[in-house]
Amino acid sequence: MKGRLRLRSLSALWVGAALVVGVLCSALWFQSTRMWQDHLDRAFSAGLETYFALENGHRVTGVTITPLEGADLVNAEAGRFERMSDAPRPSYVTLLSLGETFGATTEASGIKIAVLSNLLQYKVAEIETSERTAAALEFAGITRLLATYCSDPVIYAKFRDDDWRRIDGLAYWGCDAAPRDYRLLAAMIAVLSLGILITHIGNTTEAFETFSRVLRSRNVVGGPDSYETSGPQELSEIVEAVNSYLEFERTQLSKRAIVLSGVSHDLGTPATRLRLRAALIEDETIRQKLEADIDQMTALIESVLTFTRSELNSEEPRELSLTSLVEAVVADYQDTGQPVSIIENSPKEAKTGRSVFAPRSGTVALFEASKILMYARPVALRRAISNLIDNALKYGRRASVSVSSDANWAIVTVEDEGGGSSAAEMMQLLEPFERGENTHNVSGFGLGLTIVATVARQHGGEVEFEDGHSGVRAKLRLRRS
Repeated sequence: MKGRLRLRSLSALWVGAALVVGVLCSALWFQSTRMWQDHLDRAFSAGLETYFALENGHRVTGVTITPLEGADLVNAEAGRFERMSDAPRPSYVTLLSLGETFGATTEASGIKIAVLSNLLQYKVAEIETSERTAAALEFAGITRLLATYCSDPVIYAKFRDDDWRRIDGLAYWGCDAAPRDYRLLAAMIAVLSLGILITHIGNTTEAFETFSRVLRSRNVVGGPDSYETSGPQELSEIVEAVNSYLEFERTQLSKRAIVLSGVSHDLGTPATRLRLRAALIEDETIRQKLEADIDQMTALIESVLTFTRSELNSEEPRELSLTSLVEAVVADYQDTGQPVSIIENSPKEAKTGRSVFAPRSGTVALFEASKILMYARPVALRRAISNLIDNALKYGRRASVSVSSDANWAIVTVEDEGGGSSAAEMMQLLEPFERGENTHNVSGFGLGLTIVATVARQHGGEVEFEDGHSGVRAKLRLRRS
């Protein structure tokens, strides 16, 4: 338990980590956004200055304007920009003309522009324009658009009646001029941190759920004397409390079994002496009553001892065939001439659809698997099934046994031929030492059905009673998984 954090501390760490990561990612995101916006603003300003440089002839820092000569000038005048000497390969040409507003008139031949790139044609339609927008602002919008993409475009421009000129402003709108964009990194850090946080929270809750499932299945598959688990300190305290409770219950049941075993053993000697002395009694009626009392006394002790041993749940479960077990129990009764029979389940019918080989729909019989396999305690199950059969023979003359199953449950059904009891009355007999009204002529101490209910709980199931066609039908439901 030492060194483990409590859930309150873990929650504070989770919240703190989420806050730190959120602040870091937000800072990276907004810093990248601001740097990128500054880059676009610089490209816009450089484009604005370049326009006025084309108009007035002055120089712009970081931008080179070179007049075209020779073949390049001829190709530019003819619009064959892909044949320029410095044209990239391949060349994607973007052409546009910008007008210049003078009062209420617009001069369409203000400036002509050709942009060459080896990657794409630029979406000049994204530039915001209107009748009142000056050509200088539109040209600056173009350079801002160029800076939006990571490319190294070549720009040719012709201002009014001047010759074509080459503009090199990669220092402002080239790929190398773009700042580092940390937004993808921020998103990756946020997603990774969120995944780690969710995984950690899931592992913590899974530790509680796993221990709950293991403890819930203890009656079915057994379990160790004590449990160990990893997780927060609260879970360790819960496990320690469960271990203490299991140790206490185990000690109490062991002491009870030891006491009852001792009593059964110690009663053996005086019971034997009583039998010897009863044999000397000449009155046969008194002798038989005394021997019956001795038998009843020892049988009571043995019944209580059997019930206590069933509560100890010390038998290790293993894989077995429930069908074979039930058949073996029924065969033992039949060998002694007892009226016990086993009923085979009738096949279920399922409808079939039409196909190439069967043009008409029909039905098909589905037979259940001959062996119902499950993980259980064979000795405890044999005792429970025998008790149900004994109960049916005592109060209903005959016993009919059947076994059925589905994906989750296995059901052993024992039905008698009517003993005057109803299903509601039988449910009351599950309590220890409870016996029906018609049992005054039947031996027993009211622990048989109690043992059956205990074994059913140990296998994650229960005992149910329902009124059948001829008598009461007892169902022992056992969880298969």
